[in-house]
Amino acid sequence: MTPSYFDAFPNIAISRDERGIAEVRLHSHGGPFRFSASARTQLIGAFQNLAQDRANRVVILTGTGDQWCSEFDRSPEVSPDPSLSVAQRWDIQFWEGRKLLQTMLDLDAPVIAAVNGPALIHSEYILTCDIVLAAETAAFQDKPHLDNGVSPTDGVHVLWPHVLGPQRGRYFLLTQQRIEAAEALALGVCNEVLPVEELLPRARAIARRLADQPDFTLRYARIGLTQRLKRLVTDDLALGLAVESLSALSKAF
Repeated sequence: MTPSYFDAFPNIAISRDERGIAEVRLHSHGGPFRFSASARTQLIGAFQNLAQDRANRVVILTGTGDQWCSEFDRSPEVSPDPSLSVAQRWDIQFWEGRKLLQTMLDLDAPVIAAVNGPALIHSEYILTCDIVLAAETAAFQDKPHLDNGVSPTDGVHVLWPHVLGPQRGRYFLLTQQRIEAAEALALGVCNEVLPVEELLPRARAIARRLADQPDFTLRYARIGLTQRLKRLVTDDLALGLAVESLSALSKAF
């Protein structure tokens, strides 16, 4: 029987095969994924359910079409309620911003990212994955923060300097550097770069090989390999979200 949560999230398509390999595909109305407040809430719910369901032995996380995520969805049905004060909105973002990265890392199954195109918004989500495969068309950037006069400290400041190194990571965030797939491979951001038509087949092949391992091996490998990331997120994310909100609130005065 298909779990009910597989179809519970409008921006997230979830499927699973008989070996416990779950595919999680981000989308907006069936097309490329556009980030929104609603999508963030959905991601928390989806990953909570994925983490609680031990039938998910390996997870593939990918996008739709030619984009991982490079635009926002600002339509009224997915945007914050305009009747809320700015402070109330940031209180929600403070809670959800912490909860999402924590929930993604709480998934006790190896996670393979199949980055199908430019990841310009919330590219840090990719860095919670154990294996990162990128299409030749992929690119990595933190574009929206400085574009909107907001500090880049909502989790990007934790995971990007961890992956790139402190000096490269700060440069990446403060210059809005765009890292194309080939350079990302050289810098250790991703593990393989493939033609887009080979991306999901390669992710599935790695997932099948991992699925040959016992459940305990998969589960405890993920727990051990993410412990340092969990500690970094626990130590540094809340302060980053707080100062991000202050930088945003300062624009209102």
